Amino acid sequence: MSKTESNQPNTSLLAQIANLNQTTKEFSSFIFGMVDSLPIIRWIGYGLLVLALFDVIEMFIPVRFMNPNWEFQTIGALVEKVAVPLIAFVLIFFAGLNERGNKEGIVLKILSWLTLLLGIIYFLIVPLGVINTVRIYKQQQEQITVRLNQQKTVIEQVKKNLDGPVTEAQMQQFLARLNGGRAPEIKSPEELQQAKQQLSTFINKGESELETQVQAARSTQRVNLLKKSIKWNLGALIAGALFITIWRSTAWARRG
Repeated sequence: MSKTESNQPNTSLLAQIANLNQTTKEFSSFIFGMVDSLPIIRWIGYGLLVLALFDVIEMFIPVRFMNPNWEFQTIGALVEKVAVPLIAFVLIFFAGLNERGNKEGIVLKILSWLTLLLGIIYFLIVPLGVINTVRIYKQQQEQITVRLNQQKTVIEQVKKNLDGPVTEAQMQQFLARLNGGRAPEIKSPEELQQAKQQLSTFINKGESELETQVQAARSTQRVNLLKKSIKWNLGALIAGALFITIWRSTAWARRG
């Protein structure tokens, strides 16, 4: 074997060792950079948690417990904004006990138990959300029924007036009220009878359309309420499970 051929394996081995050393240096630099950035990451977490607290305070001012609409909307707001405290807790607990201050252990223990409390709260608001969904649905249906009955009463009164004797002047005044102050002049009994027939047809048509509009309103409100209820109640379940997962994963903070 020639001297040149014997040197080739040694050169290849030295190149591999040099590459390995370079990779090790880069990895070490990355690790030390991560360690140096831990305080920043955690302070961002604390800041997000404080901002989330401000949002919660705003939601509960003013407090209107026993009001199903307020309770339902508050549940929705808690679910819609739950991502901020979840991210905050992840950033705060990031990297465990590494690079922690002497007194931070007490804060971590409190926050760990807080995640358990939040998980339980989010689980408990699910049945409350379901109950309020039913209560709001009943309220909406009652309100629609009341408005429908009021409009039917007005229609029945108009129909009753049309069935009785009506003078040209009375009909003209009545048409003016319905048409925003404008009405054709009625000069003869024939025009009066024609106006009564047209108005009766218009009222009958409006009465049938009213039923259709009411049914459409009932359906729209029901679908919108159901979509929000499903979204927020499932969101509360997921949020509760995530908070419990954080609590279980931070047993090291409670032991510390």
